[in-house]
Amino acid sequence: MMDNSTLLSVKQRFGIIGNSPLLNRALEVALRVAPTDLTVLVTGESGVGKEFFPQVIHAHSARKHNKYVAVNCGAIPEGTIDSELFGHEKGAFTGAIEARKGYFEEADGGTIFLDEVGELPLATQVRLLRVLQTGEFMRVGSAKVQKTNVRVVAATNSNLMKAIADGRFREDLYYRLNTVPITVPALRERPEDIYMLFRRFATEVAVQYKMPAIALNEEARTMLETYYWRGNIRQLKNVAEQISAIEESRDITPQVLAKYLVDESSASSPTLTQSAKIEDMNSERELLYKILFDMRSDINDLKRMMADLHSGYSSYRTTSAPSEKSEVKALLPHAPVVSPVEEEYAESEIVDEMPREMTKADMQREQIVKALRRNGGSRRAAAAELFMSERTLYRKIKELNIEE
Repeated sequence: MMDNSTLLSVKQRFGIIGNSPLLNRALEVALRVAPTDLTVLVTGESGVGKEFFPQVIHAHSARKHNKYVAVNCGAIPEGTIDSELFGHEKGAFTGAIEARKGYFEEADGGTIFLDEVGELPLATQVRLLRVLQTGEFMRVGSAKVQKTNVRVVAATNSNLMKAIADGRFREDLYYRLNTVPITVPALRERPEDIYMLFRRFATEVAVQYKMPAIALNEEARTMLETYYWRGNIRQLKNVAEQISAIEESRDITPQVLAKYLVDESSASSPTLTQSAKIEDMNSERELLYKILFDMRSDINDLKRMMADLHSGYSSYRTTSAPSEKSEVKALLPHAPVVSPVEEEYAESEIVDEMPREMTKADMQREQIVKALRRNGGSRRAAAAELFMSERTLYRKIKELNIEE
């Protein structure tokens, strides 16, 4: 067991609030592994404060006088992330007007923190694995192997084992990153810290805006400590700031507090929030809606086309000789001559059979191709039209084997 005074000193230095055994255990692991060069993987839900642990590790390591570089892997576009991490040579791609160092080169001798590491593309994962195994990397557009000596600390709020099973994350990279795991507890797992954190946030707002601090009565405090807090510390801070700014009375009752807490009925069976999964679900739903609307428009166009063909053929039969039938095929190569009975049912056959023949993937592929064509191949414009992020569109293009 680590000395309490050491933990208290670390908490004061980095602004970490709480005395939960789970939190203390996570800090103890961070302090014990800090003097080594072992790779650390910090896991936990979004909003629990994972970003503090790489800072603690770096500050208590032999590298503390060298650079600490934090990188949010989920915020860098997929097309440029290799250049950001490993650098590039002049002329390596359009816009590369000069050579540039990457983060791994900049952090040589220090520590690099890879936040949201689960968002890395598979090709970049291969490059990262090589750095972890050999300390070697190559700039984009270069064949020269370079060396770097960095300590890697990674973090994620996603389930990497599921990502491995889905083929989105390399298993060998996972075990390289997970040499020492640190799990940061969710706020609901440390109820004894909730009120302490709330008071801290309320006091900070009061000092910043020169107003009296809000205070919870006993019933409101109980409500605060038993709430699920799906958004963890980030959500708690948001609630404290909102109440401080909006409520005129500084004495907060359960009735007032309840106005700022999201209904918990959906949290009876909690699951780990995964932002990437939610984004994919929303994007897919919007895309399917758009497909259905466009399909309805396409069906109406087919109806009009078949009606025009039927009208034109009927008119032709009454005015033309039988020997001229071959000319109809020449004029309408894609519309074979059919009997009136077949024409009568053609419309209903098209409407009934099209949805059954096209799979969900077919519909998505067709819609994405149409959007890209309408926007001159611009992914950004196509993604906006399809109500999805550019990264999600890029992933869909790869999954559906769409040639741009």
